Amino acid sequence: MFENYSDSQVYLAIVLAPLIGSIIAGVFGTYISRAVSHIVTIAGVAISFILALFVFKYFAFDGAHIYNETVYTWLVSDGIHFEVGFMVDNLTSMMLVVVSFVSLMVHLYTIGYMHDDPGYKRFFSYISLFTFSMYMLVMSNNFLQLFFGWEAVGLVSYLLIGFYYKKESAIFANLKAFLVNRVGDFGFILGIAGILMLFNTLDYAQVFAAADSKAGATIELIPGMQWSMITVICILLFIGAMGKSAQVPLHVWLPDSMEGPTPISALIHAATMVTAGIFMVTRMSPLFELSETALSFILVIGAITALFMGFLGIIQNDIKRVVAYSTLSQLGYMTVALGASAYSAAVFHLMTHAFFKALLFLAAGSVIIGMHHVQDIRKMGGLKKYMPITYWTSLIGTLALIGFPGFSGFFSKDSIIEAVQTAHIPGASFAYYSVLLGVFVTALYSLRLFFIVFHGEERMDNHTKEHLKESPWVVTIPLILLAIPSVIIGGMTIGSVLYGDYFHGVVFVSEAHNVLEHLKEEYHGPLAMVLHSLSSAPFMLMVAGIAVAWLLYMKNPSVPGKIKDSFQWLYTIMDNKYGFDIFNEKVIAAGTRGIGNLLSRIGDILIIDGIIVNGSAKSVAWFSGIIRHMQTGYLYHYAFAMILGLIALLVIVVY
Repeated sequence: MFENYSDSQVYLAIVLAPLIGSIIAGVFGTYISRAVSHIVTIAGVAISFILALFVFKYFAFDGAHIYNETVYTWLVSDGIHFEVGFMVDNLTSMMLVVVSFVSLMVHLYTIGYMHDDPGYKRFFSYISLFTFSMYMLVMSNNFLQLFFGWEAVGLVSYLLIGFYYKKESAIFANLKAFLVNRVGDFGFILGIAGILMLFNTLDYAQVFAAADSKAGATIELIPGMQWSMITVICILLFIGAMGKSAQVPLHVWLPDSMEGPTPISALIHAATMVTAGIFMVTRMSPLFELSETALSFILVIGAITALFMGFLGIIQNDIKRVVAYSTLSQLGYMTVALGASAYSAAVFHLMTHAFFKALLFLAAGSVIIGMHHVQDIRKMGGLKKYMPITYWTSLIGTLALIGFPGFSGFFSKDSIIEAVQTAHIPGASFAYYSVLLGVFVTALYSLRLFFIVFHGEERMDNHTKEHLKESPWVVTIPLILLAIPSVIIGGMTIGSVLYGDYFHGVVFVSEAHNVLEHLKEEYHGPLAMVLHSLSSAPFMLMVAGIAVAWLLYMKNPSVPGKIKDSFQWLYTIMDNKYGFDIFNEKVIAAGTRGIGNLLSRIGDILIIDGIIVNGSAKSVAWFSGIIRHMQTGYLYHYAFAMILGLIALLVIVVY
């Protein structure tokens, strides 16, 4: 089967293996043991991972051609085919390896983290279903299947964020995620409708082939104003990405997603749901390259997210929320790369980020296990001597996140900063200074977390301290396995992914926007890039961030409290998350409820109940009361009425 890379059985097996494991653990969970539930789900994801490695080999090393075939035709309507099909190329094969590897690590980790949880089997079923949904999304060859995968990851994230369904805050969080994503998905499905209207097909290959010929098409959204149809479609598609990939202002659901168990936080934030938007825009590069307006919009939104969500990470005290805000910021970096037409840099950062962000989340979960599920970093400190493996892997993840030279995050993040500096798309200057300042902010909140948790004064209670120890091997082994690519994968792949032909024929960039082509002339290998960075602005800002974090949280730990008291107004703004949640709750939600109540009173109470139902009954009663007086019981009255009726009929006939 592996000898023929185009064999659809391989791709079907990748998709179906985790689905089968999910069904067994979920549907038959009552009849199987906990061990069987994790064995079948882990086996399913492991099979997918092994097959993904073979697929990656075929495309990355054997020069395989793009596979684009229909698996199943669901519906044909008016000549339009609605199908399930797979498009597998270098972009897809990379995503398959990243998603399957991170998912496999999360599955193994879950054995230890969820060991005593009564929902053990249900959780394994959900995370395998999550993996299946992401596979369907990244392997799709048409917009119908893309939308299916898009909504499936949203559905499973709803189930996982609200996994503790008896906990009120978890139910609020998953409902919030569901509703916010519905806003983005409304734009997304309108964009797909626009694709269907303009191209009369949902097939990627046909749409991309006809894109140039449709570049001049316009649409009149407002009477008298013509809009570029491609621009409208791209912005609508990106609104969907703003929801899934948590870009301002549709970012508000992501920090609250921490209500789910830690393993799912790693899966959502590292390799599945939040990367869906980045992948989608990259896949749609032939369309987005035709609209500089859409690219500029993407660039500015990403820059705002990268910088201002990073600021919020500085004041968080929940260990998982600090990492969550770092995800928001890093997604902003990827989005900025998309807006600068550096699609390869965006996907490259997606890949490196998946490894070190999964590592940081799982390391945070390891700390939570050791601290008996305490998540407040103010109650931690000095954990280095108690949890050495967690400490060193956390250090690796932190260094990768801040872009320390030589680590994976350095190669991808610095490449994005350089690409944006070279770009000439409107908003590029703002984006450049935002992501540049974001380097300092990232180093500050990341080292703040690291110093408070692992160094300094031990602030835990005596009972916790007595039982504090390193997590079991099912937790630490995934940490070690994720730490390895967090160090080496960036340097190993930057040459081929960014400056080679890896994405040739997959990602399309117009000549005017090809910033990576200009950077290619200055690239002389990973070692030269590391040495050159030692005198660069990002390196100086990263060192400054580390130094400030050390001074504030190690050398003078009383100073942050004084700064907070001096700038209480600023802290209040940041603590309220710039007012997004207040606006959504007080204006959007309250306004929606108010409109609903008004419509209920007008529609249900006044019109339906008052006029149609009760009004009809009262009208009948009133009319019956009048008619009733005509029923006297005297025969001559009825005879007289009949004569009057006959005369009326004769008058009508005559005249």
